[in-house]
Amino acid sequence: MKLNTVERIGPKARRSLLALLGALACGSACAASMQLPPIGGSSHEHHPGKIIWADLVTPDLAAAESFYSAMFGWTFQAIHSGDVEYAVARAPDGDVIAGLLQKALPTGENRQPAWLTFIAVRDVDAAERTALNNGAKSVSKPKSYAGRGRQAVLADPDGAVFAILASSSGDPGDSLSPPGEWIWSSLLAQDPDKEATFYQTLFRYDIYDLPREDGGAHVILSSDDYARAGVNPLPTTGHRRPHWLNFVRVVSADDAAAKAVSLGGKVLVQPFEDRHGGKVAVIADPAGAPIGIMEWVAGDTKAEPK
Repeated sequence: MKLNTVERIGPKARRSLLALLGALACGSACAASMQLPPIGGSSHEHHPGKIIWADLVTPDLAAAESFYSAMFGWTFQAIHSGDVEYAVARAPDGDVIAGLLQKALPTGENRQPAWLTFIAVRDVDAAERTALNNGAKSVSKPKSYAGRGRQAVLADPDGAVFAILASSSGDPGDSLSPPGEWIWSSLLAQDPDKEATFYQTLFRYDIYDLPREDGGAHVILSSDDYARAGVNPLPTTGHRRPHWLNFVRVVSADDAAAKAVSLGGKVLVQPFEDRHGGKVAVIADPAGAPIGIMEWVAGDTKAEPK
C-alpha cells in the first residue's frame, strides 16, 4: 500500500506530539473512578500483535463526535470523571472500537490532533522492557484501568508513537470487519526493514516482503495466520514524521472522501486502487487528525500472504 499523508512536523512539534499522545494515558489514569468498557467482550481470546483499539486526542470532543458519527455511523458513550472529558465510540453493530479524549491544544505550539494505535500483548510490563531494550522510548509508563486492562505508550526506534494493551477481557476475534470498523493499519517509517524487525521482536510477527510497482519496500506484519498491518516508507520529500495510520472500512472510498469534505474535513490522499482491488484514501477530520478509509473487495480475506 502506497500512502503519502501531508503531515509535516519538525523536532519541536514532534516533542509536543509525544506529550499530546501521552496525555491519552495520563488523562484517563488521573481519573481513578473512570470505568471503561471491556474491549474483547467475553471472548477471552488473545491475539498478540493484533491492533485492537485506537484513541483520539481532539480539542473539540463534540465536533469530533459529530464528524465520526456522520462519517461511519459511530455512536458515543460519554464518560466523565473529574475534569476528564472522554467518550467511547461504538461501531454500527455496537462493538466498542475507539475512545476520544478532549484536550485543548496550547496556543502558539504546532500540535496536531492524532489517533493513537493500541496493539495487543499478554504482558504489558514484559513487552515494555523488550521494546526499551530494542531502541524504543517510553511516552507513558504502564498503568491499569478497571474493566479495561493494562497499557503503556511507547515511541518506536523511528519515533512512531504506539500503545500496547493487555485486555483483561481478551481481544476481539479474528474476523473480517464490517463497514464502520477498523480494517487495516499501516506504519509509515524511515527504514521499513529496520522497523519491521523491531515489531517482529516485540510481537513475534511473521514478516512478508511484497513487491511494489515503484520498487519501494512494502512489508506485511502477520500473526496467527492473519495479516495485521503494513510497513511502508515515508515520502522522500518534506519533513514528515514516522507514524501509524489506521483505516476504517467503507463501502466506497470515493463517496466517503467526498463526504469527509462536506463535513468539514479534508482529503490528504485522494482515493486510489490498492493491490487488493479496492480503493483507499486518507482524510483528516475537521481538527486535522488523519485517518484512513478503505474499501474491501468481496471474497478477499486478510489471511497472511503465502
